Amino acid sequence: MQKEYKTVLSTASSEYEEKKSKFIASVSPAGTEEEALGFINSLKSKYWDASHNVYAYCIGGNNTVQRFSDDGEPSGTAGMPVMEVIKRMELQNLAVVVTRYFGGTLLGAAGLIRAYGKSAAMGIEAAGIIRRQLCRTVNIITEYTLFGRIRNFVSSKGYIIRDVIYSEDVEIILSVPQDDAERVIGELDELTNARAVAQAGEVLYVSTDMDGSVIK
Repeated sequence: MQKEYKTVLSTASSEYEEKKSKFIASVSPAGTEEEALGFINSLKSKYWDASHNVYAYCIGGNNTVQRFSDDGEPSGTAGMPVMEVIKRMELQNLAVVVTRYFGGTLLGAAGLIRAYGKSAAMGIEAAGIIRRQLCRTVNIITEYTLFGRIRNFVSSKGYIIRDVIYSEDVEIILSVPQDDAERVIGELDELTNARAVAQAGEVLYVSTDMDGSVIK
């Protein structure tokens, strides 16, 4: 599993017009090639009467899969510019379909490259760019008198507090980078003189926006 990657938050679309040709960019997260192809085929069905349904997708992991199609546009003027936007933004696990309704005016190779690239970028921005980080949950049980000290420590390290449960004691649920979990547990033990109990839990991806705020 990858430690960290960037992708899009949700399915979204945007429209752009160039010399009376309408470009509709549709973007969706896709964790597998099957999901990407399913999304692409759904757009081809939705816009069955379009002049072109150009697409590109990138599925990451140990064996990254990258595919694109010009769908009848001159070679290299459509699918490749969409893929280049994906690469430039360093994104993966997404599919982008740019639908074109021809407006009667030829754009030329350079014009097509600009139009498809601009449309793809607009669609991706509409979908929202997020960061996915592989984290391990750390569960902390502590007495109330130590809660402030632990919270300050966690904040200073930039770790994510996923939940705080108040009962007889305080239970704090953290998400920390997977490789940091054991070290964090040791630091908490030292910080509280072993008065807090910290245990490593499940491994999961945590999504944040590009400012670092957690997306739930």
